[in-house]
Amino acid sequence: MSRLSRREFLASSMLTATALSSCQANRKVLSTKKVKEYAIKCGADIVGITSMDRFEGLPRQLDPRQIFPEAKSMIVLGFRLFRGNFRGIEEGTFFTAYNIMGHEGLRWVFQPVMLWNFTKLIEDEGYEAIPIPDNFPWSNIDKLNPDEIGTDFINVNPARIGKIDGNFSRTVSPEKPYPDIFIQLKVAAFCAGLGEIGYSGTFLTPEYGPRQMFAAVITDAVLEPDPLFTGKLCEKDKCKMACVKDCPSHAISENETVKIKVAGKELEWAKLDFNKCSVSFHGGDKEYNPFMVTTEDEKGFTAQPYTTSRKYKMAPLYWYGRAIEGMRGCQIACMIHLEQEKKLKNVFKNPFRRKAPWKMKGELISKAELDSKIKQQEEKEKQQEEKKTKKVKVDEQ
Repeated sequence: MSRLSRREFLASSMLTATALSSCQANRKVLSTKKVKEYAIKCGADIVGITSMDRFEGLPRQLDPRQIFPEAKSMIVLGFRLFRGNFRGIEEGTFFTAYNIMGHEGLRWVFQPVMLWNFTKLIEDEGYEAIPIPDNFPWSNIDKLNPDEIGTDFINVNPARIGKIDGNFSRTVSPEKPYPDIFIQLKVAAFCAGLGEIGYSGTFLTPEYGPRQMFAAVITDAVLEPDPLFTGKLCEKDKCKMACVKDCPSHAISENETVKIKVAGKELEWAKLDFNKCSVSFHGGDKEYNPFMVTTEDEKGFTAQPYTTSRKYKMAPLYWYGRAIEGMRGCQIACMIHLEQEKKLKNVFKNPFRRKAPWKMKGELISKAELDSKIKQQEEKEKQQEEKKTKKVKVDEQ
């Protein structure tokens, strides 16, 4: 092969530079509008975008920028919890829907599928994208305080709850956090302008109030951030702290709060007694758990930590847990108030609560006593059946 002359080399270089310039000029621009429209098409109910600088001030262990330091934007995706998911709990007759079609189904089924499809759009445009469902099974929680983080800490690395010893993971370099970090998606939703964090620590949106869960996508695409939410949804004085009053386990503090600073704003929510909340959520309150029948059941449903009690009698669904208590304070009471005040865009033709809420009454008995009662009842029914049979024979004669 002959060597290129200087003139030929310069001409070739100019053609290459022109081609590269043309390629860059013709590259599709990933517009914010396109991203949001596609997110809704893929299954999200609400979408907000934040620039990554809004996370300035968070501890490294909670800072999403540690995952992708070159990232420019985070897309926060909201998925509604159907109001109907709460109906069976309100009636005390059907608890499965809130689990399979709510917290568990969204975390383990719908969010991953939606993110799988949605993330393709961003990477097909040449930008890297990290999909993050509301699912943190490997987060290092050794130095995190669940009482300060709130209810969204339930099922964050459940295998480590009650076993904190400081040796779950180590940093790959001194300036980095311990893997895996944990992202507070409610903080991300605030930064993306989707709403506010209510007094209970539950995130509230003008569309659904407390009825949603979040996922996120971190990307190096530069997208237009949404303005921070400036409205007011939580009215703890007007609702007389319904979330605190209606929490069966009294886990939401009436006066102690947690404060953080993010996106140039100070956020504040109630301090939570995480041990009480997590056990109650999985069925630890006998007044609100119809599956608690015996004194042995009470011991099983109230065992600490919650990772022990959540396995008792009824297995977790989709590896998550089981919401028997139904978040009566932080979700149901809040939802009822916001609907009554006409604060939400998702409007229903009938009120959610149509009669006084149920509560279990009477003392629990031991399993031995229960077995004896069942045996007595079976004997009684057997005797009644025998009497009927005798009467039929007499009538036939």
